[in-house]
Amino acid sequence: MDLIHFLLDFLKDPLAVLQAFLSEYDKLTYALLFLVIFVETGLIVMPLLPGDSLLFAVGLLASTTGKLDIAIVIPLLVFAALLGDNVNYFVGRKFSAFIKSRDKILFLKREYIDQTEQFYDKYGTKAVIVARFMPIIRTIAPFVAGAGSMKYSRYITFCLIGAVLWVSSITLLGYFLGNNDFVKENFEKVVLGIIFVSILPMLWGIIKVKFLNKK
Repeated sequence: MDLIHFLLDFLKDPLAVLQAFLSEYDKLTYALLFLVIFVETGLIVMPLLPGDSLLFAVGLLASTTGKLDIAIVIPLLVFAALLGDNVNYFVGRKFSAFIKSRDKILFLKREYIDQTEQFYDKYGTKAVIVARFMPIIRTIAPFVAGAGSMKYSRYITFCLIGAVLWVSSITLLGYFLGNNDFVKENFEKVVLGIIFVSILPMLWGIIKVKFLNKK
């Protein structure tokens, strides 16, 4: 039950949970961060972990507490994202038929896979980079790439670019805004704004399909 409560609190307020964890466990926080990013990107059945808000919170804490080194955090989490993506890609190659045959596995719904496949059809290899900034889709995108016809040599190049851009941009955003009073007092609103911007491409695609493409 403690683990479930921890996960629920983490989903609700990653900044508060990280602050408490950092105060109690200090350097072990690096391991927690690595694990969360790896699980979100590497386990297709766990697409709801707070990747964007976590990165922003990490940057903020690195800026305000001095207990996290930004020069360590960014390469560490880029590696975690890459490792997770690779696991997900090869799971897609191996078990795509089984997973696609189920309507739902834990938090993963069949419609998430369908939406991600449509996303790949539209954007091609660019989707590997674009999807990185879109919650849920970034978790499913490596799986779809592995289950589809994308060659690994081509996939890993765009995967690396996407991981570096995603981790560094959002973490540094939190780092440089960490001392801003408005950001400190309105963390949840700022994170919601980041998530909203992240899903704008997906929302625009849905609007075009449902409304603008109708005859």
